[in-house]
Amino acid sequence: MTADLFEQITAHGAAVNLSSRAKFSLTGSDRVRYLNGQVTNDVRRAKTDEMLYACVTDAKGRIAADVFIHATAEALLLDAEPGLRETLGMRLGRYIVADDVELADVTEEWQLWHVWGEDVTNGLRSNRFGLLGFDVWLPSTAAEPVFDAKPLLSEADLETWRILHKIPRWPNELSAETFPPEAGIETRAVDFAKGCYIGQEVLSRIKTTGKMPRNLVCWETPDEIAAGTVLHNSHNKAVGTVTSVARHPANGRFTVMAMVKAGTDDIAERDA
Repeated sequence: MTADLFEQITAHGAAVNLSSRAKFSLTGSDRVRYLNGQVTNDVRRAKTDEMLYACVTDAKGRIAADVFIHATAEALLLDAEPGLRETLGMRLGRYIVADDVELADVTEEWQLWHVWGEDVTNGLRSNRFGLLGFDVWLPSTAAEPVFDAKPLLSEADLETWRILHKIPRWPNELSAETFPPEAGIETRAVDFAKGCYIGQEVLSRIKTTGKMPRNLVCWETPDEIAAGTVLHNSHNKAVGTVTSVARHPANGRFTVMAMVKAGTDDIAERDA
């Protein structure tokens, strides 16, 4: 990302094409009750004009996927990272037994766009990348939308923007080894009062005790560091791993995201 593009995005917003994301629909009279038992947020609050963020967790409370959900008159629609298309589809279908629910992979049937910035008012309200924006779902056969005065970001530029705004992503910060509170997304993605879902008991216990194995930490440094770098404390003991890194296009400093053992406050390689 160039400094000029960063300045333009900051001042006027941007648009991104997210059509490659995995997309699923749930229909049938039991769809809300069923999905509510599969995800961490309260699907009963899903709206027709706003995206609901949630996680799908395993029985141990770890993340199997993070998803955005919205409702229509006849269905629940959700989207997730492209790499989760097969595994998430299998997971969502696994527990449909006697429910009046039909799950369909509709990835190829829909375009998905996200736009944010001034003068944007149409679409589903959604905070995907650190600022309030809007999702636009269009049939795959429709013409691509035009967002006046909004640059269309490349995947690399979007990744830089995400990291600068410290937004965790699958599989970098969110993975099958991660609890939602470790990544700091529990206030957005988890409803602790909604009732039972797969992994609920473990996450409730974490909330009660406040104890987590790791935490997502972020900092800026003038020194370049690669994703995957193992971090050590002042006693040379491995305490974590760098998950994402991006160079700020304006000041040249590097924003670093890392999963670090809880309680660590002396990362030797870290320049705060």
